[in-house]
Amino acid sequence: MAKIKNLKKKIRQLEARLQKGAKKLAKLKRKLEEAASAGVVKTEAKSGSPVSIPKKKPLRLKGEMKRAASVKEPRGAAKQKRKLNLTPERRAQLAEAMRARWAAKRAAAAATTQDNSSVRGLSVGDSSQPQ
Repeated sequence: MAKIKNLKKKIRQLEARLQKGAKKLAKLKRKLEEAASAGVVKTEAKSGSPVSIPKKKPLRLKGEMKRAASVKEPRGAAKQKRKLNLTPERRAQLAEAMRARWAAKRAAAAATTQDNSSVRGLSVGDSSQPQ
């Protein structure tokens, strides 16, 4: 069973929160009444009638609608990359292995472009010439 002291504390906190909420609500209602009365005064001054006409919202283009939809839906936070705890020796070893892999990849790409260019360089008349 919960202690009486803790229950009293929780009740006190809840009452304080409710009181604060009631104050906020009263403040917002006052602001609404002031805005409404100011709006009525403005419309009476303009048209002579207390009826206010709601403003139309501007039409949005399809692109703007998509952008607005994408802004409204928050994406999940991107996962943070895990930092590897490597010794300097292991880091150097991995760097060397990657450099070798990249060099092999560049060499393979260069070889394929040379092969393709030599095949394209031949024409039908070249193969028929006597050697």
